[in-house]
Amino acid sequence: MTTSTVPAAPGVPAASAAPRGDVRTRVGRAAVAAGGGLLLGVLTNLAQGWLPDTWQQLANSGAVWSAVAFAVGAVLYRHERLVQAASGGAVAEVGLVVGYYGYAEFGRDGAGSLFFPLVWLGLGLVAGPLFGAAGWWWRRGLDVRRRVLSLGAFAGLWGMEGLMYAVDLGYMPEAYACLALFVLIPLLMARDHKERALTLGAAAVCGLVAYGAVEVPLQMLSA
Repeated sequence: MTTSTVPAAPGVPAASAAPRGDVRTRVGRAAVAAGGGLLLGVLTNLAQGWLPDTWQQLANSGAVWSAVAFAVGAVLYRHERLVQAASGGAVAEVGLVVGYYGYAEFGRDGAGSLFFPLVWLGLGLVAGPLFGAAGWWWRRGLDVRRRVLSLGAFAGLWGMEGLMYAVDLGYMPEAYACLALFVLIPLLMARDHKERALTLGAAAVCGLVAYGAVEVPLQMLSA
């Protein structure tokens, strides 16, 4: 018995499976994002015991954790597609939450209620893709608008944290440190003077929006 194959129609390329090397590379990047997030989650928990006094809260702040997703998109997934950078950011944020609360549960006195781990997991599944994509846009964006928006959103996180420390907690040294990063990120990471000015403006708007949408509800939940 013989078998035959039907040739592809003229002008239509034959379908082929994804190369194994590409699959291994993508799995490897996802593993690095997950493992890095897990390790950094443990380290941020430990840092709360290492840092003095009111600086302890900065270790596991939303801005610090979102910076991990931004770095994953900008560095680890810079040669991949946008959707993969977003998924990599989500994987890193899940790793951070699991590492932080896993160490609290098994390395300390227990994580307590599942309420806040689930809250942070939900926030991570939103912030991770957003800032993974933002890092990719900043690194590979060909138009000014996307670069400004992505870097402005990242810098705006530090503005949000600065407002929280100054207004809600009254921790002024920490507020000044966050606000310094709020200014320095556009100045050092934007491509030219015009983009620096536009990014600072976008960061101011993003910081205020994030403060109202994230910090105010979290303060209400923590009360």
